[in-house]
Amino acid sequence: MIGAMIRLFKVKEKQRELAENANGGVPIKKQTAGELRLHKDISELNLPSSCTMTFPNGKDNLMNFEVSIRPDEGYYLGGTFLFSFQVSPIYPHEAPKVKCKTKVYHPNIDLEGNVCLNILREDWKPVLSINTIIYGLYHLFTEPNWEDPLNHDAAAVLRDNPKMFESNVRRALSGGYVGQTFFQRCI
Repeated sequence: MIGAMIRLFKVKEKQRELAENANGGVPIKKQTAGELRLHKDISELNLPSSCTMTFPNGKDNLMNFEVSIRPDEGYYLGGTFLFSFQVSPIYPHEAPKVKCKTKVYHPNIDLEGNVCLNILREDWKPVLSINTIIYGLYHLFTEPNWEDPLNHDAAAVLRDNPKMFESNVRRALSGGYVGQTFFQRCI
């Protein structure tokens, strides 16, 4: 039994050497299970036309990427919102870390860019995918939820005075103050 294991180890070592020689002597980096799953998720993406994905650190770093969302309906119509994704090596057993890089007046996104989306927290399951998260983020802009807020002031205005909320969103998107907070133009 031990002899068979040693032979198997030697065969694997020989295969690795052959692969390195075919690759110009550069050792081949072994992908983690998270990288393999993420690669699969990316290859199966079916994004709305208003969403784009970029890899600021190059295609060699799939675990960190950005998604731009440009809602085509609702309060945030015409705005462009950039999200950073950091994916753990143990993905999909842990949800990606997602931050909004665009300062936005939104009940479910605070001014530091933290996002309140149930599937990024307690409702995350390994069967969910990057595609699911992007659609969830997109849905936050078409149907903001005042019942589960991070920005309590925006949530209260949305709940109590939707017309005022719409006015505040327009002011923020155009680059202006809402209360004491200044927002950069994002339309």
